[in-house]
Amino acid sequence: MTDHRRTAGFKDRTRVAAARERLLAAATPLSRTETVPLGDADGRVLAAEATAARPVPHYARAAMDGFAVRAESTFGASDRAPVELAVDEEAGPRRATRVHTGSELPEGADAVVMIEETEQREDRVEVFDAVAGGENVAPVGEDVGEGQHLYDPGHRLRPSDLGLLKSVGEETVEVYERPCVSVIPTGEELVQADPAPGEVIETNGQTVSQYVRRWGGDPAYRDVVTDDFDALRAAIERDLNHDVVVTTGGSSVGERDLLPEVVSELGEVLVHGVALKPGHPFAFGEVEGTLVCLLPGYPVAAIVNAVQFLRPAIQRVGHLPRADHPTTEAELARKVTSEPGTRSFVRVSLDERGGEETDGDDDRPVATPTRASGSGVLSSVALADGWVVVPEELEGYDAGTTVAVENWEWSA
Repeated sequence: MTDHRRTAGFKDRTRVAAARERLLAAATPLSRTETVPLGDADGRVLAAEATAARPVPHYARAAMDGFAVRAESTFGASDRAPVELAVDEEAGPRRATRVHTGSELPEGADAVVMIEETEQREDRVEVFDAVAGGENVAPVGEDVGEGQHLYDPGHRLRPSDLGLLKSVGEETVEVYERPCVSVIPTGEELVQADPAPGEVIETNGQTVSQYVRRWGGDPAYRDVVTDDFDALRAAIERDLNHDVVVTTGGSSVGERDLLPEVVSELGEVLVHGVALKPGHPFAFGEVEGTLVCLLPGYPVAAIVNAVQFLRPAIQRVGHLPRADHPTTEAELARKVTSEPGTRSFVRVSLDERGGEETDGDDDRPVATPTRASGSGVLSSVALADGWVVVPEELEGYDAGTTVAVENWEWSA
């Protein structure tokens, strides 16, 4: 570690928007594709245009229960002067063929009389309402025409999309591969179970790996790497064949925060230190064309930075559409403060109004900041309902302010 970095700290912190812009510029969308069955394609991103190989429906069908007829045979029919037709299995002049919703329209028929407008008497049927040609008939291609454009590359597939693709005859679909993301927890104090005094259960790597999967990536959750320069370097070099490498811990400016120097020696550190709380010791860089993200070691700081930076990076690499988190409008229960120039993320719980506190017209919940708010207090996010973002230009919000509570756990 250089003495300059150790003593300088984070006097100059990059604002969140600027840091994210540089991050996305360094994140290269992958070009690898694969063909998967429709049943495995929910949430995947199309890599090729999708068009309809066949129309839906591929035959003219009855849109109602009733009788298939030639429309002209019903002209003049009314309640007072019904038209009588012969019931026959074959359609034709002065004939009617029984059909059900979805049945193929018999050859020779061009309309369907609804069952409610008829009365059958053995082999004859009385029609009480005239129909026009094409009435109560779903023509070929009414739903989807043959050759119709359905989706562009980059579209994230939903269950309804997959149903439509199956309806036009598709069994598989070409999609982009999921981004491969190496997740490397670091720290000599970390263990997976049964911690002794001075040891800490490793949670950051597991948590981040699960977020990676939720955000559309394919995580590789690695074993803990101790705070040793050569070991950290080897771990990063091993995983440069991944699309993104993300580490947890060792990203600040302390004696054991070696990762920024490791990345600097292997490639280039693009940003080190962001104007964000909790979690300003975030860094990222590039090594041999691979994006490397260095998340802080405190659990809350790791989560905040993963949401703010790793998530959009995975979306860009995997061609996933950017989506804002849903928000809930709420009234702030207590004043919250923020350092000017820093974007703060205040964890809150949401409580429904009730009793005498409500005026009957305000159904907004109350947002109560969590009492424990330190960046190392994992329960402050795990037990929260969301967070309130205080932008850089504000010093906080007063009690009673209407705020937007961001549900950052939501996944598109």
